[in-house]
Order: sequence, then structure tokens, then C-alpha cells
Amino acid sequence: MLFLPAAALCCLCSALVAMAAQLIQDDLTLTRRVDDKVSFSCRGTDQCDVDDDVDWYQKKDTETFRLFLRIDKSSCTITERYDHPQQDDFSAVNKMNGCELEIQKVKLLHSATYYCSCYVAHNYWMFGSGTKLFVTGEQVVKPVVSVYPAASRAHLEGNSSLLCVASAMFPPLVRFSWNRRKENEEEWLPAEGEQLELRESGRTAAILLVDGDALYTYKYRCSVQHEGGTVEAQTEQEVPAPAASCPPEREPADLPALQQADLSFQSQCRVKLLCVLYTVLIVKSLVYCCGLSLLMIL
Repeated sequence: MLFLPAAALCCLCSALVAMAAQLIQDDLTLTRRVDDKVSFSCRGTDQCDVDDDVDWYQKKDTETFRLFLRIDKSSCTITERYDHPQQDDFSAVNKMNGCELEIQKVKLLHSATYYCSCYVAHNYWMFGSGTKLFVTGEQVVKPVVSVYPAASRAHLEGNSSLLCVASAMFPPLVRFSWNRRKENEEEWLPAEGEQLELRESGRTAAILLVDGDALYTYKYRCSVQHEGGTVEAQTEQEVPAPAASCPPEREPADLPALQQADLSFQSQCRVKLLCVLYTVLIVKSLVYCCGLSLLMIL
């Protein structure tokens, strides 16, 4: 029984290592018409074993991952084709950024997400983030991006949350990033903080949790990566430094009963929202670790 916690810890550590490094697929989505040509890039294969090939998986919305092709990353030649209905439609092409997967004539059946993968010497498989292919005659439309404060700082114990919304775009998939700069400075730097993404029909939102800084006031800017190009929010959000001292709290007797009840209700809602947010982030991380551990076991 003593070996079970150790084994679980080893699996978790291996999963965390796999999460720390991954192959790079620059294109989040690709949109093509029927009979067009398309190619999928996969960078970072220098981290793979020298003698190992790069595998390509196809994932349709209603199906599981399916391995369909193996490519020699050195010679950019196909070393093995697996049992796949459209296996002859795929080829390998050598381009400036390395060896890429190519489809000469796109069909509706090719609509799926494509992942590259390879084996690493530390006994785990490394995957890319995936590129989703949309086969349609619809035009690519850039998103409209807006950023807002998601909650009041006073109810987050010195922390802040910012909300960035991308809407009215096609394809509907986007990737969020945040930058910040100190007040009265020009240089923008990547912002750190926990991020939660929420998707619904027609829009995608990202909530960034920001730790309060005791020394500086920062301005935050949201940008969205999309197939149509990177779009930045037109407005910036300021997160001021916490005050040196807090004003004395008002006695309950100073407030009317209805106002006290309203403030209490708002506080409870904000606390519940933060609890749900952190719970979703923790569950998401656990599911990712378990999935990677299962892949290594298989």
C-alpha cells in the first residue's frame, strides 16, 4: 500500500513535466474551401528523440483521437500510414519552418482538429495544442474585442479580476493573451495570473485574476489571436495599487436595513463566483494530469 502514493506521485510529476513542454502549432484554426490546399505546421520537434518520428492524430467533434500518419522529421518522408478512410489524402511537405502535414485537395470529411505528437527521452509523449480545420465557403471574420473590470477589488481581498470578451468572429476559436505596463511607462510586458475561459454561441470570454501590487499601478491590455489576425482591445483597464490604509468600516447601524441586505447579497454572490472559478481551474488541471497519465500508461 505504501507504493501507491509514490506511484501516483510519479505519474503526477511526469504529467506536470509533459505539461511544461509541448510542441508548437502556431495556427489555432485554418479555414479552406473544398478542393483547396492546406498544410499544418508543427514546431519544437527538436525536443523529440533523435530517432523518433512525428505522429499525427485526427480528432473529430463526435469521435476519439485517431492516429493516421507517421512522418520522419529528418527526411520529411512518410514512414507509416495507419488504417484511415482518407489515409491517401495526406502527405508530407518540407517547408521553411520544417516538415508539415499537407492535404492537396480538401474535402468536407477532413473537417477536424489535427494534433502532432512525438516521444521524448523522459518517457512521455509530447503533443501540440492542435489546429482545427474548417471546410466551408464562409469568410474569415476578425473578432470584436472588449475588456472590462469583472469585479470590484474591495471584495477580492486586494486582488482584481479583468474580463476580456471576443465576439462576432468566424471561425469561433480564439486565443487570449494579456499585457501590462506600469503607469507613466511605455513598455508592455506579459501579464501573469490565473485565467479562466468561458465559451458560448457567438462569443468567448476570458477572466484574468490579478494579484494586487503594493507598489505600482498597472494598466492592462487584452489581445486576441485569431485566424484573421491579432486584435487588441481599444481600451485599457487600470488596476491601482492598494491604498496605504483602509478607511474605517461603517457601523451596520449607519446603513438602512435594505442597503445592508443588498450589500450582503452582493458579497455572497462574489464569493460564490470566486469559489466556482477556483474549483473549475483545479478540476481542469486534475483532468489534464489524469489524461496525460492515462496516455503514458497506454
